[in-house]
Amino acid sequence: MKKRSYKLIWSEEFNIDVLNSDIWSFEEGEVRNNEKQYYTKNRNKNCRITDGKLILEAHKEDYKGYQYTSSSIITKHKKEFLYGRIEVSAKLPQGKGIWPAIWMLGTNIDEIHWPLCGEIDIMENVGYDPNKVHGNIHTKAFNHNLETNKGAFIENDTLHEKFHLYAIDWTEDQVDFYFNDTKYFSFYYDKKNDIKTWPFSQPHYLLINLAVGGFWGGKEGIDDSIFPQKYMIDFIKYYEII
Repeated sequence: MKKRSYKLIWSEEFNIDVLNSDIWSFEEGEVRNNEKQYYTKNRNKNCRITDGKLILEAHKEDYKGYQYTSSSIITKHKKEFLYGRIEVSAKLPQGKGIWPAIWMLGTNIDEIHWPLCGEIDIMENVGYDPNKVHGNIHTKAFNHNLETNKGAFIENDTLHEKFHLYAIDWTEDQVDFYFNDTKYFSFYYDKKNDIKTWPFSQPHYLLINLAVGGFWGGKEGIDDSIFPQKYMIDFIKYYEII
């Protein structure tokens, strides 16, 4: 098989001291998945750039009726992606109840809703199972509500100590998931031209968030002694596959 070549299209290096509002927006409030945090907007305590690193930080605190705060940033309506390679260098937080993620949703979500819009989970990690990196896809036919979602995991015991590379290669008929240089999962187009099984021929936007609790992250409870927890992003890169 011919080795793929790449052309860098966009790079987010976090080399200015504020988040680029032309690219990123904040989610705010209680958003999804029965999570327990309040996602704040433009609050330095929960989201800031320090020494070239994006820091999303979760706190145990009373805030607008919630017991935890954190941050979620998205590129919805500002930057979209269709095919190519997406790489994120990140060092993960740790502790029971923590649920960091790097993921994508179809830009048509407001019109056709989830899961028909499609979801690509580039990286998820749950604090009660700390050494596993999960990659998943969700579609109308394959999703966690039906217990039919497609995915895999890979294990590493330095996720919270070192920066690692989380990536996908996304083509017209396949999505490959990588941890550093290791490909650990692939999802293939079934050639039926059915949006229910392959919604990945349309643009998606990127989300990076640090959840507390929730249906998965909080499955074994939340350890309040772990806070605050930092989720650190070194860079994001988007390549065209040539």
